Amino acid sequence: QTDHAQGHICPDVQRWLTLGPAGIREEALARLRELETAGASDQEGQADFLRAVAITMEGAAEFILRYARKAEAMASGYPDSDLQRVARICRALAERPAQTFHEALQAVWFLFVILQMESNASSFSPGRADQYLFPYLDADLQAGRLTLEEAMELLDALWIKFNQIVYLRNAGSAEYFAGFPIGFNVAIGGQLAEVAGADATNLLSWMILKAQEHIGFSQPNLTARLWSGSPREFVEECARVIGLGSGMPQIVNDESIMPALQDVGIAESDARDYVVVGCVEISTPGNNLGWSDAAMFNLVKVLELTLNNGVCMLTGKQIGLPTGTLNDYDTFDALQEAYRRQVDHFIDRMIPLCDAVDRMHAEFLPSPFLSGVVQDCVARGIDVTAGGARYNLSGIQAIQVANVADSLAALKALVYGAEPTEPAHHGQAAPHGQPVLIERQQLLEALRSGFAGTEELRRMLIYRAPKYGNDEEWVDRLGAEWADHVARRLREFVNARGGPYQMGLYTVSAHVPMGKNVGATPDGRRAKEPLADGGVSAMYGRDTSGPTALLQSVARLPFRHAGNGTLLNMKFLPRTFINREERAKFVALLLGLVELGIHHAQFNVVNRETLLQAQLHPEEHENLTIRVAGYTAYFVELAPELQNEIISRTAYEM
Repeated sequence: QTDHAQGHICPDVQRWLTLGPAGIREEALARLRELETAGASDQEGQADFLRAVAITMEGAAEFILRYARKAEAMASGYPDSDLQRVARICRALAERPAQTFHEALQAVWFLFVILQMESNASSFSPGRADQYLFPYLDADLQAGRLTLEEAMELLDALWIKFNQIVYLRNAGSAEYFAGFPIGFNVAIGGQLAEVAGADATNLLSWMILKAQEHIGFSQPNLTARLWSGSPREFVEECARVIGLGSGMPQIVNDESIMPALQDVGIAESDARDYVVVGCVEISTPGNNLGWSDAAMFNLVKVLELTLNNGVCMLTGKQIGLPTGTLNDYDTFDALQEAYRRQVDHFIDRMIPLCDAVDRMHAEFLPSPFLSGVVQDCVARGIDVTAGGARYNLSGIQAIQVANVADSLAALKALVYGAEPTEPAHHGQAAPHGQPVLIERQQLLEALRSGFAGTEELRRMLIYRAPKYGNDEEWVDRLGAEWADHVARRLREFVNARGGPYQMGLYTVSAHVPMGKNVGATPDGRRAKEPLADGGVSAMYGRDTSGPTALLQSVARLPFRHAGNGTLLNMKFLPRTFINREERAKFVALLLGLVELGIHHAQFNVVNRETLLQAQLHPEEHENLTIRVAGYTAYFVELAPELQNEIISRTAYEM
């Protein structure tokens, strides 16, 4: 994040609705008067910060008034037109808080437009819209000011508006976040923040699902929170809407996410109120700057360096520690110890760079308008970028568990003869002392050459060693142990805003460009090919034992230590959703995911043939949306290599 402000935050929308820009401005000025009355020194720039908040809120009110004036001019001569109503609402919102459902929707839209103007950043998320908007809807319905049909039309209109902002990225950023996701993530369902174990689903939760069905665009990014107490009917409706093919809603799991948040110091009530920002990043609304995309840590590249004495196989440059080559490690344990040294070395190099970028955001890109809608910033007189929020986290993504697990499993089984070439029975330890099928020097040379002239050896690595995603516990544990190691190391550091680092397991679309920087790997992947997608997904095409086996493998990962968010991509054939009886199997899968304690899953529902035709005739498939990695994009706008990777993902049917 060196080309824009941090973003990746859920503002306190309720605060904006309750106070409006005029109320927040007055609050900042009142706090400023307190400082001046107390004669407090301004060593930390509190007075300047509070003045900045007041100025930006004054500007926000004037911005809203410009819309009122424009609507009045357009409505001249049409006293009963919708434009007159728009003008009245905009003029009111510049002066006072929202009072009706229509006003609340308009206020929400103004909030996110202005946030984007201030920062040009991704992933300003509306959060739990069904919770803070429902009181306005309910009051209007009860008073007869609005019909359900009128409310639905207004909600549909907001869903269209969320597609009118394009976030400007530089070329490198556009490759790592293909499809230009903006990240307006709306969360529905889950549990009430105020009451433990109480379901939060309401009428608006269902209406938001209906808006997704009506509009079907790539924004907003819709998330359904499920837990053990979710109404069966709500889960079934989520499944039905998923089956329509927009890739939404994605599913997140209260049962695993809430403990992970509490593990990094989030209060229980705040954890119950969690939201998703951007793609799959977990946060709490209105009180948390989680800088969820602080860095991506390429574990697969580090493994390449471990096998080649710290020398990059693509450039020949010495960029890692000289720990030895594969030929120097007499045992699998020795290899793992060298890998640990390399991982720790690069984590130690990464953290100071993250802290430097964090400090630069505070110095050069303060965000006073955003700070006005983040709890504690005004009270403390500190900008959100400088640590003014209640919670200050930094998230690092460990990439990519599947390739690490598959590579280490191949090394253990085929090179060191420490595991059988046939998988062990589930839950049983595999016997030791198996024959060595590939010599260390032979594999090292094949990797250095990118498998040139060694196709038979490459196929042996793919087909003779078990793979992550097939419910082979000892293989899955190899990936889980390294993810856990990264998580524990990150906990040793404090970020520039005084908060903890935490781990995430997701890639957005970075598995494609990051793969370009990695040589051939022992899992049989060729040099520069994409890494596994998602974050906890299996390498495409190698999860051959069905969706339930995949979930069993994924569930072995350390989700308790992945509070920054995780991403599981799954692809199903459309016939899985053809009727309620067929969808019942998918509903059972969703409930199983919750029970297994998996943070997240998202689903593409599409035939391979449709995607191939879209490549050949993009002009005929301009509206085809596809789930990339935590967000939905238009398939024909993606780069060919990412299109091909999506086509290659395993497709399931129940």
